[in-house]
Amino acid sequence: MARMTAARAAVEILKREGVTDAFGVPGAAINPFYKALKEGGGIHHTLARHVEGASHMAEGYTRAKPGNIGVCIGTSGPAGTDMITGLYSAVGDSIPILCITGQAPTNVIHKEDFQAVDIAAIAGPVTKMAVTVLEAAQVPGVFQQAFHLMRSGRPGPVLIDLPIDVQLTEIEFDPDTYEPLPVYKPAATRAQIEKALSYLLASERPVIVAGGGVIGADACDLLTEFAELTRTPVIPTLMGWGALPDDHELNAGMVGVQTSHRYGNATFLESDFVLGIGNRWANRHTGYKLDVYRQGRTFVHVDIEPTQIGRIFPPDYGVVSDAKAALELFVRVARELKAAGRLPDRTEWVAATRERKATLLRRTHFDDVPMKPQRVYEEMNRAFGPETRYVTTIGLSQIAGAQMLHVYKPRHWINCGQAGPLGWTIPAAIGVAKADPQAPVVALSGDYDFQFLIEELAAAAQHRIPYVHVLVNNAYLGLIRQAQLGLDIDFQVNLEFENINTPEIGVYGVDHVKVAEGLGCKAIRVTEPDRLGAAFEEAKKLAEEYRVPVVVEAILERVTNISMSRTMDISDITEFEPLATERSHAPTAISPLKA
Repeated sequence: MARMTAARAAVEILKREGVTDAFGVPGAAINPFYKALKEGGGIHHTLARHVEGASHMAEGYTRAKPGNIGVCIGTSGPAGTDMITGLYSAVGDSIPILCITGQAPTNVIHKEDFQAVDIAAIAGPVTKMAVTVLEAAQVPGVFQQAFHLMRSGRPGPVLIDLPIDVQLTEIEFDPDTYEPLPVYKPAATRAQIEKALSYLLASERPVIVAGGGVIGADACDLLTEFAELTRTPVIPTLMGWGALPDDHELNAGMVGVQTSHRYGNATFLESDFVLGIGNRWANRHTGYKLDVYRQGRTFVHVDIEPTQIGRIFPPDYGVVSDAKAALELFVRVARELKAAGRLPDRTEWVAATRERKATLLRRTHFDDVPMKPQRVYEEMNRAFGPETRYVTTIGLSQIAGAQMLHVYKPRHWINCGQAGPLGWTIPAAIGVAKADPQAPVVALSGDYDFQFLIEELAAAAQHRIPYVHVLVNNAYLGLIRQAQLGLDIDFQVNLEFENINTPEIGVYGVDHVKVAEGLGCKAIRVTEPDRLGAAFEEAKKLAEEYRVPVVVEAILERVTNISMSRTMDISDITEFEPLATERSHAPTAISPLKA
């Protein structure tokens, strides 16, 4: 039997579990692991500038491709606590990432040693497992269990805390005979699928709500086939966006109180049956007025996590199953029903859905200076094609982007849906670009999100990780300002000031161009809407030439209110701007406007 340090055994297990990349920041208590990482080879490490940034890089890396598990590494104490936001974001969206932290020696952990903190207890509520390994011989088993848990059932993150003496202790371990543990995923039975389908067959105006679980299970092709067989319109959630291409005739648009389409909400409110697959019934989708959301509709809910069934409201029928396993059976039974001539004719319902998609549109074309944000997304639709992977977190920029951008493939809208931490976008985009270097990656931020973890631009510059970052700047906490309207205040949300070093930008404060350039990146500032297209094209060329992030800053009007419900009711959306009444008002809409 081979002898090696427990840290080296852990590295060998990472490689055999498929890990090729890691993100992190070294420190005294994790240095033995870094030594093993160097000596073991085979894992490329990206040095972050902040440990929270490393955790979000790991998230982006996982979210970009099926089977990926992002790994982030940090030392003891504050490194672990810095990762908590990343763990929270990952657990909320069912994203498996592995956080590895160093720890004080086992004999002094309880003595308030320097940077000794009970990180396992802190991380417990936001992980599937958080453990401090006190015996070196347990390290292989703990890592093996970690990967088993991350992949089984509802995916999620794990934290493993390694005291420095545990890392350094030699153990017996044979990497050549290591095998990952079998992954467990619950699967629907045929009887369950047949009963679920009986509700669909009995309905007249059904819709499928496709959540992030469909993308996580790599089941989008099955979803498309099932929708086409049964002629059922599909409403993707924010996390499920891309499961069906936006331009597919059965894509009915998104529903919700913020990131929704007018036509999506209208179709949902006309429906009489809803089949939810791999979704959480999140409140930004349902709103708080569940009586409005549920009225006149029958619900079937399919989810991998048993405790999600009935968590928000009791469905008429629930099935605990992995989305792929369920959709395989849905497709099989639907094929049989079609062959037997038992599937209802949905021609009129599908036609009505398509009609709404071509008539209920928001206006995007404005020529105002300073710019309205809607024009930015219109120009992004022109500049960035269907291969683009969009990355964003929260704020009016994300909400407007979800209303106006187009997504055509799974994992091409990468968004932390449940946690929404500011600062997420830059490191997540780095992780996405690292996972798929060939795909065009476009990040989207408001000015405040951009400033939170801006230092990670230097990490991308150092490691030559290019992407385009669209920064919409109104020098405001726009979403919070809009939320304060109901309280009749405008308090502590203003970011404007006159920058003494850059007077030419007026009250827009931070000179993001200088900051980005100082961090080793390229940047372009745009003040007029007709220059956006050229700026995006230039940004793509610069990213390709210099292999660094390129920031395109669009200077917006100070105040814009983006369409959303002020009552958290999907039937009560306030449209603050003029709607599209002719084709030129929404020239990049998926379906050209029928005036």
